Parts: sequence; C-alpha cells; structure tokens
Amino acid sequence: MEPQKLTINDFTYELPDDRIAKYPLSNRDASKLLMYENGRIQESTYSKIAEAIPHNSLMVFNNTKVVEARLLFTKDTGSIIEIFCLEPSELYSDITTAMLQKNKVVWKCLVGGAKKWKQETLIKHHEVLQQFEAKKIEQKSDYFLIEFSWANTDLSFAEVLHILGEIPLPPYLNRAVEEQDKETYQTVYAKHDGSVAAPTAGLHFTEAIFESFQEKNILSGYVTLHVGAGTFKPVKSEIMKDHEMHQEFFEVEDSFIELLIQQDKNNIIAVGTTSLRTLETLYWMGVRAITNSSATTIEDLQIHQWDAYELTQNIFYKDALCALLEFMRNNKIKKLIAKTQIIIAPPYQLKVANALVTNFHQPKSTLLLLVAAILKDNWKKVYAYALENDFRFLSYGDGSLLWFTKK
Repeated sequence: MEPQKLTINDFTYELPDDRIAKYPLSNRDASKLLMYENGRIQESTYSKIAEAIPHNSLMVFNNTKVVEARLLFTKDTGSIIEIFCLEPSELYSDITTAMLQKNKVVWKCLVGGAKKWKQETLIKHHEVLQQFEAKKIEQKSDYFLIEFSWANTDLSFAEVLHILGEIPLPPYLNRAVEEQDKETYQTVYAKHDGSVAAPTAGLHFTEAIFESFQEKNILSGYVTLHVGAGTFKPVKSEIMKDHEMHQEFFEVEDSFIELLIQQDKNNIIAVGTTSLRTLETLYWMGVRAITNSSATTIEDLQIHQWDAYELTQNIFYKDALCALLEFMRNNKIKKLIAKTQIIIAPPYQLKVANALVTNFHQPKSTLLLLVAAILKDNWKKVYAYALENDFRFLSYGDGSLLWFTKK
C-alpha cells in the first residue's frame, strides 16, 4: 500500500488517562524497557540497556536542548497573553543563528488570548533584561510573526528565554510546569538550544548508562534536530495524503557522517524518533546527491514529505552517505544545516539504523505510524503488551527497544 492512502483510524488504540505518566520516575534509568525482536517481547530496565546492545554498536542521540519557549505577558487590564515561540522567521538560516541574536529577533509564534491583544506592544520589566517587548508584526493562517526586543544588548535571545520563559510541557500532561521540570524534561546530554519539546527517548539515559556503554565499546554519536511543536500536531485528515507533515531544523557534522560510514558492518541504534528521522533524511539527501547532478546547494537536497517513496529505492546506505559526504566536501561544508519533512510510515523500509529506542506514542499520531513502519502489524501486539503489563506511556513514561531488519 502507498503511505498516502493509509487511514489514520487504523493506527489507534485505547489509552486511558491513568496510563499517561504525569511525572518521571525519581531515577531516570529505573524506567521499564520493553524489548522486541523477531516477534518476541522481553522486559528489562534502562539501567541494563547495555546488556541488550551488541559490542561495537553505535548509539545515535539527539542533543538538542529544550528552551523555555512559553512567554507570559500581563496587560494593564489584567488579561494574560501567552506567546509560544515555535521557530524563527525566514530571516535566519537556522535556529542557532536566531537564538544568538541580540537586541531583537523575529519569531513564528502561537498566541493564547490573541483576541485580547490588539496592536499595542506588550512589555515586561526585569532587573537584568531591563525592558522586554513583544510586537505583533503579521498574522498568518496558523501562526503570528512576533518581533521581540530587549534593552540589555549583552544578552542573546536564548539567554532571554532562560530568564523569562517557561518550559513548554506537552499538552497531554494536562498540568502546570513545576520547578523540577526544568531538569527532568531535559536529557543529560542536551547541548544546543532550539527545541520546544524534549527528544523524550533520551530522558531515560544517565551517566551510569554511558559508562556501561564504554565497557562494551558501544559508541555514542550525536545529531541535533530541534523538535518543533508540530511533533504534537494531530492527524486530523482521515487519509494521510491530506496531512501536512511538519518541518524541523537539524544539524550534523561531517565527522558524524564519516562515523556512520565506518559502521558499515556494525549495528546503528537510533535513540528517539527524531534521531531516526535525521538518519533517514541523511540517506535520502545522499540519494538525491547521486541522482540530481545539477544540485549545488543543500536546499537542492532537501527532503520533503513523500520524497522517500518517490526517489530511487535501490541505493545502498553506505553509497548514499558517501555521496552526501562528497557533496559536502566539494562545497566546503563542515556542518550540514537543513530542514526535513520526511514522514516514515508503512510500508517504509528503514535504510540506516538496525534498532530504535523510543517511548510509547499517542494514538493516531505520525510517531505511531513510524513505529508501525518498523513493526508492521506487530505494533498492536507490542502496545497491547505494554498496556497489559503496567508500562507508563508518553513523554515521562517507559520505553522500548525495537529491532528490525535493515534493507
């Protein structure tokens, strides 16, 4: 079946509210780990995950950092205006550049209480920032363009958000942000500001786990994909061809692509759906580099929603990655910065990774479609087992290690 013809109602299950983990466990690596391979399900915990990973494997992590993207303004009338920063405007080439802006920046935002905000400038006073302002520039169909400005020009926008903003917890947690969320809703290896949601599969990993990896010569590699609010975007269309997949920025060093190529005969395990989407995007960018001889810029290689089903399918992953690396070197690119809109859904065959570490996802979501691409109809068996055996679901919940055969 073509993925465009999939019916989202075929990818649902009953998720009781009491199975959604509202808070994380006190010890990250105490979370349960469901392991699936060749039709068999076993249980373990994250603290023992190294025992399930073969020697010389490569674990791929997303080291994006969640930013305090929710800004609250109180008008003179007492009305609260909430501004949720989604991503920078097209004025900036990437999220990092926008985060480093000083004095002012333009951002795409959602606005809570928008009808109460006419055209006046919203103002907050702060002893460090001095004065912080938000000005509405333009209203688009599904977001506002907002210009933020601040008097203390020594501070970057990332620093401004750290001072004034709140962590944007997923809406399905249905609770207020608490002080501990600043730490618990962040991976221990988070490095680059830019996400409005955590790459939640990584929340379970601790320094002790990384030490256990070293003992087995299990390598760690890092990509940066800044998770956008679109990751929570519900699939409202009955047929997938009518659903527009969200785009997300990612960054990858050339040395990481070299590491992937060197792993030719060893396992590659993606930690989180964002890491997996990045790996698959790199493959298809390489395919495009091979098949599109006129490509001269990274934009020429960008992967859109259905490209992975329409491009040439028989190129070995190492050849594709070598072609991408050669393209970067020919164009003197050390760090690949691009956007991806790839959607991974049945009958997609993954090209780079051998396994995925991931949490349990919402019904009727594109993340569940991704899991179904790996497990085929066995996703129902896995999720039924998790529900029947007291696994905790969604961002702060337990997770799984899913093995599959790489084509």
